Amino acid sequence: MILQVNLANPTLEKIGYDADIAAQYGREDSISYLMHSLADWLGVSDGLVTLPLMFAFNFLMAWIITYFIYYKVSQRRGDYLVTFMLFSNAMFLLLWLMQMLDIQTGFVLGLFAIFGMIRYRTDTVPIREMTYLFIIITQSIINSLALKAEDLVWYQLIFANIALIALPWIFERWSRHAHKTSKIIHYEKIENILPENRAALLEDIEKRTGIKLLDVEIGHIDFLQDAAYIKVYYLLKDNEQNTIGNIIKFR
Repeated sequence: MILQVNLANPTLEKIGYDADIAAQYGREDSISYLMHSLADWLGVSDGLVTLPLMFAFNFLMAWIITYFIYYKVSQRRGDYLVTFMLFSNAMFLLLWLMQMLDIQTGFVLGLFAIFGMIRYRTDTVPIREMTYLFIIITQSIINSLALKAEDLVWYQLIFANIALIALPWIFERWSRHAHKTSKIIHYEKIENILPENRAALLEDIEKRTGIKLLDVEIGHIDFLQDAAYIKVYYLLKDNEQNTIGNIIKFR
């Protein structure tokens, strides 16, 4: 069976259209119909086509989000790359196999919620990483349950994945140009921490660090050593990172 795309009408025109297949697998442009038609054209069973193709599609979408947006665009560390990819593909396979066992989706999502409360409370996960994890899980659920949705057509599935890719890309690009960060400084001119000397404090730190400060915050004061810990706030430049800004001493 040969498939052709009609750009004027976002449906697939089929040479040798089979009405019996359409009646069994839903509308002509549904995901299940397309997969069955492709398997029929190749002369293989549906399982040899549907699962590998959908798994590869979900893997590609998750890789774009985790590597090209989370790691590249947002300039984040790659600590969670493996976690995001494993979580995405494991969630996809689990929900896919759930459809065969007729297990309720809410049951499995509840297990993952319990897992999140138990495991991720042992180590603090930044809010941005948790947001990306939620996006990855959402994408995997959409892709794995696409065949079950009889009214979901191929271009709606692609739009949903593109939207999940475009949203973090847009907001990461927007926030990167106004990304506020901080740095902790061990400051020895103790007289400048007085409220009346705030202007002198800002001028001295900007002159010695070359950073245009937004604000400063006075922390621990050590009168024995005439020093104080000061947290300074400033804007990151394009493609600039601040991964050790809160480290005050190397061990």
